[in-house]
Amino acid sequence: MPTPARTTVSRPLRAPLVALLGALLPLLAALLVTAPAASARTEAADVVPTATLTEITDFGTNPSNLRMHLYVPETVTANPAVLVAVHWCTGSGPDMYNGTEYDTLADQYGFVVVYPSVTRSSKCFDVSSPQALKRGGGSDPVGIKSMIDWTVRAYDADTSRIFATGISSGAMMTNVLLGDYPDVFAAGAAFSGVPFGCFATTDGSEWNSACAGGTVNRTPQQWGDLVRGAYPGYTGPRPRMQLWHGTEDDVLRYPNFGEMIEQWTDVQRVAQTPAVTDTPQPGWTRTRYGGTGDRAPVEAISLQGVGHNLYSHGMAARVLTFFGLDSGGPAPQPQPGACKVTATTNAWNTGLTATLTITNTSTTSINGWKLGFTLPSGQTITNGWGAAYAPASGAVTATNASYNAALAPGARVSIGYQANHSGNSAAPGAFTLNGTVCTAG
Repeated sequence: MPTPARTTVSRPLRAPLVALLGALLPLLAALLVTAPAASARTEAADVVPTATLTEITDFGTNPSNLRMHLYVPETVTANPAVLVAVHWCTGSGPDMYNGTEYDTLADQYGFVVVYPSVTRSSKCFDVSSPQALKRGGGSDPVGIKSMIDWTVRAYDADTSRIFATGISSGAMMTNVLLGDYPDVFAAGAAFSGVPFGCFATTDGSEWNSACAGGTVNRTPQQWGDLVRGAYPGYTGPRPRMQLWHGTEDDVLRYPNFGEMIEQWTDVQRVAQTPAVTDTPQPGWTRTRYGGTGDRAPVEAISLQGVGHNLYSHGMAARVLTFFGLDSGGPAPQPQPGACKVTATTNAWNTGLTATLTITNTSTTSINGWKLGFTLPSGQTITNGWGAAYAPASGAVTATNASYNAALAPGARVSIGYQANHSGNSAAPGAFTLNGTVCTAG
C-alpha cells in the first residue's frame, strides 16, 4: 500500500457547538478503552501520527472530491471499530472533530474516527442526487466508502463494527450511507436529519423545501422501499438506527422525525409501536422499537422545545452505548448462525390460515426471537397464535410468546395466523430470524 500523503491538523480551543451551529444556520437556510495495540496494521497506518487529526489523501475512488481526516488514538485496539463522523452544512471534518467528543471517546475505547469533508461551495453533503441514493452510484457516498475501505486495510479494522453518525446534513448522509451500504454499517445515529430519499431531487438542486418543511408524508412501506431500492436484491441484516430530533426544529421540521421512525422500523421489520418508552433526562422522550435494551433495532429520542441546533456534550457517549462501542458485549438479540422456515397456507374464498415452522439449524441456542416476513399484497392478518404479529399487513414481525422463546440447536417451533386475502392466498416466501436470513423450506 503506498504511503499516504497527510497533513496534521492542530486542535484549536473548542468552542461550544451550540454557538458554532447557531452562527451557521442562516447560511444553511440561504443555501436551500485502553487495550493492546493492533499487531496487523499496514505500513500506511504506521506513518499516521496518533492523538492528532491527520488528513489522508489518495485514499481511493472519490468522485466528488471529498477530503478525509482521520483520528487515531495512541492505543488502538486490535481489529478496531471504525466510526464515520459526518459534519453539518457549511462545516468540515475538522469542525466536527473540534465540535464533538468522539476523539476523546476513541482515546478511551480504542476505535478509529473518520471525518469526511465536503469541498463544494455549500459544504453540504449530496443526499439529493440519483447518484447519491444508489449503492455505488457515485458522489459523496462512494468517496466515504473509499475512506472506510482505506481505514479497514490500514488498521485491519473489524468490518462488523463500522458505524456512522452525523449532524444535520451529516445526519441526512448517515441515513443515506445506511441505505446505500447496509452490508457495511452495523448502526447509525442521526441528529436532526430526514429519511433516506426524502431530499431527492432530479434538477441538480441540493435543497428540497418540501422535505425540509416536513410536508413529505409516505407510508412506512413506501419509506422502507426507498431504502431497499438503493441496493436491489440485498437480503442480509440491516443496520440499527438511533434518531435524535428537537420538537422546535425550524430547519428540518419535526415531522421528519416520525417519518424516519416509520422508515427504519419498516426496514428492520419491527412493530411501529414502541417496545418501551422512557425519559432519560427532563424534556427527553426515548422510544425503542423491536427491543427494550440499549441496542434495540431502532431508538428515537425526541427533545421537547429544542431547535435544529440539537447536539450537546454528552450525547456522543449515548451514541457509543447504542453502537456497543463502550463495551465488548454481544448484540442484544442472539443471532442464529442458520435457520429454516417452512410455510404452508390453507385458503378459502377471501380467507386463509397459514402455518410457519421455524427450525434453528445452527449450533447456537436462541433465547428470544423475532421472525420477519412480508405478506403478499392484499393479505391482512386477523388473528394469530404462537407469536405476536405486527403490523397486520406488509412487512410483518412475529415475536415469540413467553413459552416458546427458547430454540436449542436443531429445535423447531410452529406458529400460525389467520388472514383475509383479495385473491392472492400464497404464503410468504422469504424470512429473517433476528436479522439472519433463513432458508425457505
